[in-house]
Amino acid sequence: MTAVAPRALPGPVLVIGCGLIGTSVGLALRAHDVDVLLVDAEPANIAAAVERGAGRPFTDDVVPYLVVAAVPPAAAAAVVASALVRWPTAFVTDVTSVKAGLQRSIDAQPGAERFAGGHPMAGSERSGPTAGSAQLFEGRPWAVTPGVSTLPAALDAVVDMALHVGAVPIILDAASHDRAVALVSHVPQVMSTLTAARLNDAQGNHLALAGAGLRDTTRIAGSDSALWIDILGTNAADVRAVLELVRGDLDRVIDALGEDDTALGDVLESGRRGTALIPGKHGSAPARVDIVHVQVADQPGELSRLMSDTGQSGVNIEDLRLDHDLGRPVGLAEITVALGVGDSLVEALTSRGWTAYR
Repeated sequence: MTAVAPRALPGPVLVIGCGLIGTSVGLALRAHDVDVLLVDAEPANIAAAVERGAGRPFTDDVVPYLVVAAVPPAAAAAVVASALVRWPTAFVTDVTSVKAGLQRSIDAQPGAERFAGGHPMAGSERSGPTAGSAQLFEGRPWAVTPGVSTLPAALDAVVDMALHVGAVPIILDAASHDRAVALVSHVPQVMSTLTAARLNDAQGNHLALAGAGLRDTTRIAGSDSALWIDILGTNAADVRAVLELVRGDLDRVIDALGEDDTALGDVLESGRRGTALIPGKHGSAPARVDIVHVQVADQPGELSRLMSDTGQSGVNIEDLRLDHDLGRPVGLAEITVALGVGDSLVEALTSRGWTAYR
């Protein structure tokens, strides 16, 4: 996907809500010298975000150019409606993960033409201003969901903000957005949570066998439960529709186990095909890759030495993840590189003393 340079973003930008997303928006905009003002119901959150460099406390004499409502879904409609009335020249957006209900609510409010919804597809298991990062949105999709009455200038303001924080704006209507996130975000959260919940019944030392696959599958299960109750409840219809399809697949698997390898294979192959559809780096089309495994001693400087040696080999790293072997002071780095260069990377790293293999 070709990078688009952002246009100048007039300030100031007012961020309402100094949690993970709001603080990260502030930090990323400040990196571009955009004037950012901060509001939060908890003064301690404002103080923490200011200390991080995310902006300065809001004062009543300031008229914002853009208001970002970085609040939970249940509070978004009231905060957006209030902002549209209080600042009649400002454009307003939000960051909530469910859009259709919010859009219907705002359509009935004065100033709806100055609102363009937004949803950054980025986050963390951590929360609060101390978890904020200026790099949180780098290369990540930022859904922008204008309503039927949204002014072009309002849409431009939100797109430009997304570009300034390093995100990739994707414009679609609110209903399409909600169907999409049910599929790619909300149901995966449910499936991760259900898998992690089964671990509560683990016996003896069974969890000692856990590996990278289980950690990858359950990582997002550690997210804030209250936030996800809000999200799932707000997008209940679209989430239910996908879960009903998943339930059908589960029934097929249960019925096929030990009885029908063909039916079981059909489900597994369907999953393989679906995995291949997930966009690659920077939103590019999926690509075939080589994966190189390298043993990394668990001591200071080893990972940076591996990165340096890989760079000196002339091979570009497409992706990287690190896992640790149970009971051993060594990690296993999984380096993803372009198709066809894996063998040359193995050779280069081996010549530098690494244990590397395909």
